[in-house]
Amino acid sequence: MTPAWLLVGGAIVAEVSAALLLRRSDGFTRPLPSVGALVTFALAFWCISRALLSLPVSSVYPVWAGGGTAGAALLGIVLLGERVHRYKLAGIACVVAGIVLLNLPAAGGLAH
Repeated sequence: MTPAWLLVGGAIVAEVSAALLLRRSDGFTRPLPSVGALVTFALAFWCISRALLSLPVSSVYPVWAGGGTAGAALLGIVLLGERVHRYKLAGIACVVAGIVLLNLPAAGGLAH
């Protein structure tokens, strides 16, 4: 795994963390989680901007957006006790499958 892909992974972690902090910010009325959310969103954008210096946007953005989506959904279930049902799990699986399909070597993704 290249350092650029590690930055994408860091961006996903930062984005999911920011979403969880945003939930805790209570509509930006609680200062600490509000600042934490803004800082971690900024970190996510910085990581992505650095990764895009050497990786194609057609691979990076779907991995980042989809990874953040699936990660937030899963952590919402696990950490926040959000309702889980088969449609939510199927949606998460579709997001992950879409990311994989977009990045198959035949599609011109990660192989380049």
